[in-house]
Amino acid sequence: MRMTVSWPAQDDLLKWMSSDLRNWGRWGDDDQRGTLNHLSPEKTMQAVSLVSEGVTVSCARPVDFKASIDVPRPPQHFMVSAGDSFRRGESQDRQVAMDYFGMIFHGHTVTHIDSLAHFFWDGQTYNGRPSSVVSTAEGATEFDVMAGSGGIVTKGVLVDAPLLRGVDFVERGDGVGLADIEAAERDHGVRVEKGDVLLLRTGQLGRREIVGPVDVWVDGSAGPSPEILPLLHEREVAVMGSDTGNDVAPNPYERFTNPVHQVGIVSMGLWILDNAWLDDLAEACEQRGRWEFMISILPLKLPTVTGSPVNPIVIF
Repeated sequence: MRMTVSWPAQDDLLKWMSSDLRNWGRWGDDDQRGTLNHLSPEKTMQAVSLVSEGVTVSCARPVDFKASIDVPRPPQHFMVSAGDSFRRGESQDRQVAMDYFGMIFHGHTVTHIDSLAHFFWDGQTYNGRPSSVVSTAEGATEFDVMAGSGGIVTKGVLVDAPLLRGVDFVERGDGVGLADIEAAERDHGVRVEKGDVLLLRTGQLGRREIVGPVDVWVDGSAGPSPEILPLLHEREVAVMGSDTGNDVAPNPYERFTNPVHQVGIVSMGLWILDNAWLDDLAEACEQRGRWEFMISILPLKLPTVTGSPVNPIVIF
């Protein structure tokens, strides 16, 4: 098994965190949007211009309510009322089914977007605010997902690393790096630009459906290599996501458990899409020979919450 992941030195990550990639104050001391500031009406219009067929593709994995080794606390679902108790002539005319569901969406299976309240570093959030703005009693009093509730409708770019490498999937413990993005731009005729949603496919989530779940803390995970963070900053990407939890595991760092999240969210204000289902999108892109498209990501309006489950829709 040949690994291609590139691990920047921990000192480089610390420098990216403290200065090189830091966006603190860039959009004002009160900014809550981070890299969503790269979006614009003009960018949305550019995305709309890519629509020629009206064909839609979902980039969300169905929510699974069953526990597994990588979902120790699964989403919950039960019926508040249903139809199996109805007896003709014994019930009132109002017959209705209603559900309850709840979930811990952070993890490795639910498709969701992280707000800027999700990670801290040395007791600080994005923009240098104290981590106490996210409290046990009140939730995220700053940097909650409401900053994205107006919707993320922009151009998306897919980097299909397995296709570009000629393999079925990227191995656990390996990462999608700069070479993959460069290959996509060269071979697939795309360009990662300001305000884009950059999607990095490893094939791992689809592989899970075939071989079953594993404990990512023991067996590892594929994901974006931390080496791509300077490119995301330079190109002014609005959202980065993959079909993983978006950090390669294991990693060699002493201080960084989740370098892409820690540097990306806290220093850059980067919005991250976790556990996107990209296999259907990859097939649609390959069929068309095009790997850029309009994408719509619509977080729920959840005040004080550190992210939201989403169903990202690509439109060709």
